[in-house]
Parts: sequence; structure tokens; C-alpha cells
Amino acid sequence: MTMNKQAAIIGGGVIGGGWAARFLLNGWDVRISDPDPEAARKIEAVLTNARRALPTLSDVAMPAEGELTFCGSIADAAVGAALIVEAVPERLEIKHKVYAEIEAVNDTGLIASSTSGIMPSDLQAEMANPGRLIVAHPFNPVYLLPLVELVGGKATDPQHIETAKEIYTSLGMYPLHCRVEIEGFLSDRLQEALWREALWLLKDEVATAEEIDAAIAYGPGLRWAQMGTMQTFHLAGGEGGMRAMLAMFGPCLKWPWTKLTDVPELTDAFVEMVGEQCDTQAGDLSPRDLEVIRDDNLVTILRGLKRRNWGAGRVLNTYDARHLSDAATIDYSPFAP
Repeated sequence: MTMNKQAAIIGGGVIGGGWAARFLLNGWDVRISDPDPEAARKIEAVLTNARRALPTLSDVAMPAEGELTFCGSIADAAVGAALIVEAVPERLEIKHKVYAEIEAVNDTGLIASSTSGIMPSDLQAEMANPGRLIVAHPFNPVYLLPLVELVGGKATDPQHIETAKEIYTSLGMYPLHCRVEIEGFLSDRLQEALWREALWLLKDEVATAEEIDAAIAYGPGLRWAQMGTMQTFHLAGGEGGMRAMLAMFGPCLKWPWTKLTDVPELTDAFVEMVGEQCDTQAGDLSPRDLEVIRDDNLVTILRGLKRRNWGAGRVLNTYDARHLSDAATIDYSPFAP
């Protein structure tokens, strides 16, 4: 695909900074608009992590880094951009205002919201040209994790979903088209179910934050790194697969083990308790220290999957193949699932 590789990032927080890194390190020029006077410093910290970690996932030379520009207004960032990434706070009125400012100067670029749960049809409601808006929901750290959920609204032109698939694939990502417009999309609905149950275990003083994380990190989380929930339970059924699993354990799903439909009251005392436990768990490690550890661990896991050409590793191999002139000579079939 040949296109104008200029991206505008509106909002330079954790997600906006991660998007900036993903695009820049793939050769795109990026213009950022963020009113935070500390935005440049914060984004440079994200870029430092990304420059250290992302290239280690690839076995081919990455493109020359694009040019980064900080702009004084949304209009300055959006004008002429082929893709405009909206990564502002999750408030509909703010997003509508941002889209109006974008549309005033750019009537052709694809607009991609990073929202984690707002329906794209609601985002489109006040736009002059709603057909070019999609949701492209990433996962932190955006510069390492390949998943991006693509969701269209009622007015979205299907061709823009196809264009988005090509763009994000070229960035080394896995674009998952969520075909049904639903609150929270797919991944966040699954994540929040687990998080809600974890908060109840804390609220009921069943376990500490560290113990709850251990229950995932040393068991199910390792399986989830390379297979999803459905395939994991399919294997748990042995030769009978998922049918045997549902026959054996299906009745347990009706037992009141979980509190997935209720949310513990987030009182000041409860919030402080959770925060204190997480601080204790981190020890002397700052958030930046933990980011480096997280990135190194993710690189190790992803490269292991890459050697097996499985899951997220297959996405990385596809990215490398696209950047090799002799890509046709690469044969990954021995490890194909």
C-alpha cells in the first residue's frame, strides 16, 4: 500500500505516546497536539522505552525513524494527515469537539479513536462526514502489543475498515475486526470481568493484590500468552475437547463462585487499601522501572512465540517478511498450526 505516511496524534498520554512510538519507529512522520506542558517530556520517556524494546522484536532492519513534531493546536497537527489518532479523555463532549476541529482542516484523513469502550456510532453523531471515523482500540504498551480492535459505527464506510487493516498490519499489529458494535468491544469486556472479580477478592479480604497477581502470572496468564480462553479450555477437555469440558465442568458455571454482575463500592478507604497494596507490591521499583521490566518480559515471550510462529509471534514474522526483499524464501510452514 502506498500512502501519505503522516499521522496526527491528538492527545499525548500513555496511549497517545504509545501510538506515536509505534508510528515513528515504522517510518511515519508524526505530529502531536496535547495541551499538557509536560507532554514532550512524557512522550520522550515513552519513546526511550520503545526505541530500546521494539527493534529487538524484529529480525530485519526497521525503517528510518520518522519525524516528530509538537503542534500548538489540533488543526496544526491534523492538516494534511492521512491518519488522525484521537486519544483524548473518555468524555463524549470532548471527543465531539476534537472531531469538529479536525473536520475544519482535514476532510480526507481516516479518523481513528483509541476509546476503550464508547460506541463508534455515538462518536460519529455530530460529524459532518461520519463515514471515515472508526475505533482503533490498542493495548498498553502500544509499541509492543500487536492487538488493535477495529470497530465501525452505523455510518462507517466499510472500505475504511479495510484501509485500517492494511495500515495497522504494516505497523506489525494484529487488527481484530469487531464485527458487532458493542460497549467495551471484546478484550475489555473480558479483562474487566476478571478485574471486577479481583476487586471483590480484595474487598472481601480473601487475598492481597500480590497474591491475586500471582494466581494469574504463574498459571493462567502463561497459557493466555499463547492461547485464548476458548482454546485453553478446549485442551482441558482432553481428547473430548470443549464438549467434554462443558459436560464435566459446565454445571460449575451456575455455582455462585463469582460476583461478575456486582461491583464493590469504591469508597475512599477501599481505593486507598488497593493503592497501598499495589505500592507495597512494587517495592522500590518506580512505574518507569516496572515499564522496563514489563517490556523486557514481553519481548522474551513474544520472541519465543516468534520462534514457534504462533499467535502474536506469527504477526511478528509477517512484519519481518514484509520488510525483506527476499521474503518469498522464508518458509515458516514447519511450525504452522
